Amino acid sequence: MDFPMELSLEQKFRLENLKHQVTELSKEEAQVYLLEVLRQMMVKDNMLKHLIREA
Repeated sequence: MDFPMELSLEQKFRLENLKHQVTELSKEEAQVYLLEVLRQMMVKDNMLKHLIREA
């Protein structure tokens, strides 16, 4: 299976908006935000692994 490695135009736009929002955060807020993003990525990985096992 060949997965695209580029972001869609919508994703690029969203990323640019997030970049501007993140620059407004304090160091502590940025650390909390980063940890939450990493947690969500781990949950996503777990869901994908589960779906693949069930398929």
